[in-house]
Parts: sequence; C-alpha cells; structure tokens
Amino acid sequence: MLYLFPLLTVSIWAGNAIVNKMAFSVIDPGAISFYRWFFAMLVLTPFMAKSVWRARQTIKPYLPKLAFLASLGMVLNQSLGYFAAETTTATNMALIVSLVPLISMFISVPLLSQRLTPLAIVGAVLSLAGLVLMLSHGNISNLLAQGITKGDGMILLAAFVYALYCVLLKRWEMPLTNWQSVYSQGILAVIMLTPMLLMSERVAISNEAWPLIIYAAVPASVIAPWCWLKGIQLLGADRTAMFMNLMPVMTAVIASFMLGEQLASYHYIGGLMVLSGVAMAQRKPKAAKPTELATA
Repeated sequence: MLYLFPLLTVSIWAGNAIVNKMAFSVIDPGAISFYRWFFAMLVLTPFMAKSVWRARQTIKPYLPKLAFLASLGMVLNQSLGYFAAETTTATNMALIVSLVPLISMFISVPLLSQRLTPLAIVGAVLSLAGLVLMLSHGNISNLLAQGITKGDGMILLAAFVYALYCVLLKRWEMPLTNWQSVYSQGILAVIMLTPMLLMSERVAISNEAWPLIIYAAVPASVIAPWCWLKGIQLLGADRTAMFMNLMPVMTAVIASFMLGEQLASYHYIGGLMVLSGVAMAQRKPKAAKPTELATA
C-alpha cells in the first residue's frame, strides 16, 4: 500500500507525456500551457486561497523567488514540453526527462555545495552515452552530421530548467507549506502565461482538447504532486525518487498502444543505459562502520 502513492504519481506523469504529444494537433502549445495552470489553480483555490491569504505577509518578501521558480517549473519547463511535441516522440520525452535527477546532482555542486561521488560520475557518463545512442538512432555519425531534432533539444533544455527548479527549491528554503508554495507559484504562472495565450492562434477549447487539458490540470498538476508528497512522507525522499525510473518504461508502453510509436533496438539499449546511469548516480555510499573503542 505504501508504494501505491509514488507508483500512481509516476503512472499519471507517464500519461502526461502522451497528453503532450496528443495536444499539439488540437490546441496551440501556448494555450494549453495557460489552461493547464488556470484550471489547476481553479481546483486548488477552495482549498488554498484562505491559507495563502492569511500567510500573505509571510509570502510577500519571497514573491521574487516564487516568481522565478514559477517561470522555471511551470512556465518554461511545461511550455517547452508542449512545443517539443511537434518534432519528438513521447518515448524520447520521457527518457530525456528521466535525466533530471542526474542533472540536479551536478547543479547541486555549485548551488548547494554538494560533492559528486565516483558512482555519480560513472553514472553520468553511462547515461550520456545512452542518450547519445538513442538520439542518434543507433548511429553516432547521424548525430554529428544532422544534430538532434528541435523537439529533443527543447526537452533537454526543459530537463535542465526543471533540475534547476528542484535545486533552487532546496536552496531557497521558505517558511511556507508545500501547497502554499505551489499555489503561489501557480497564480504567478497563470499571470506569466497570459501573453502566450493571447499570442496563440488556436485558443478555443474543442471537444478533443477538453480531456487533454483536464488531465494536465487535475491528475498531472494536483493529484500527482499530492501523491508524490505523500509517498515522500511515508517512504522517504530517496526511496520515492527511485520510482521516477519507471516513468520512461510506462510512457513507452502507453505510447506504443495509443500513439503507435515503434521502439527500435537503440531505444532499448540507450534507455537501459540512461536509467542504469541515473540509478547508479542516485546510490549513496554506505557509511563506514564505527570502529570499536579499545578498552583499557
């Protein structure tokens, strides 16, 4: 039962990669980026508005930091995913996003003064090699000659942006609850995303777009984060984080059925290298056993 929460979270986020891909054909990326957080905040408002209003004096000094976090995690990261869907696959998106924990470790070195373990470095090299194999479609000369697709590049940037977001959340500790922080960022994100909505051409919510928007707004933006935080509370951050390695696998399976995406050998080999590298980097060295004190 304890593992149900992180497992449900990963399942929902795997489905959201499919939503990203499906949404591109029915609504502009800028429009769904706005609607996602508009409706998510609409759902959260009855539960969070009073709490945030009471904490407004506490929140006020942190508004610049909250705005910057919102621009990273809810504006740039999410929008890049919707724009990338035109020129990449849901499977590629999920595999590249799985690098976020690894990228976070490297960003943590200058921002959190953390040290990299030898396993982290080996894991990084293995993951990078797997990513190159996957993005080159099994032929590195193709990558050197043609480069990566625009969509893959956008998702790589989105992964870096989200990794920075995660690290800054740790660096900028604020006297707010998790949900006060999320709600405040969400409101700021809606404001920042409004110009994107106004500049979009396909802003009307069609019958095909409604279920995609609702999925992104409620399960992916409200239910999944709640389940993730619950998982951390019950299992601890380290054990919960390991479930993220399941997301690319789930996404690939769903994408093969719903989108007809075909997996080639380089997906299997490259994906396994990426996930193995991330898992290796997340392993923490065992603490040395204390030596027994000699008795006189």
